Amino acid sequence: MIHQFHGISEQEYDQLKDAISLITVLIAGADGTIDSKEKDWAEKVTNIRSYSLPDGLKEFYLEVGEDFQERLDKYIEKYEGEVDLRNKQIGEKLSELNDVFPKIQDREAAIALYESFISFAKHVARASGGFLNWGSISHEEEQLIGLEMIHPVEI
Repeated sequence: MIHQFHGISEQEYDQLKDAISLITVLIAGADGTIDSKEKDWAEKVTNIRSYSLPDGLKEFYLEVGEDFQERLDKYIEKYEGEVDLRNKQIGEKLSELNDVFPKIQDREAAIALYESFISFAKHVARASGGFLNWGSISHEEEQLIGLEMIHPVEI
């Protein structure tokens, strides 16, 4: 675990890493199907963030990228089925982060991570649809990209 996340357990750190795959399944699957463009783009965004964000988050996304595809495939399989039920179950899983974020002692890192989750959701939503299959956010995705199940992180 990287030092910016001091104050949480390894299990809680793993929950944060899982959140990226869960957000991908939630947003990409909002319209009922998770297409390869959305999966590929989510993986690319994860990799881009591993070298383009401030140091603490850069290291976090580097670790996420190490097994992103395996985690994503696991959650796609686990939550396949009816969209509303999947969204409810993933929402409940992501809401568990409301107990994790307050424990992160570096509040700036906690805020930056929370904001990166919201930004990540928007990137996944833009991965398909629209002109030349890029840039459009569906109504279903729009309802979820704010990740309202995760409380905003404050100082």
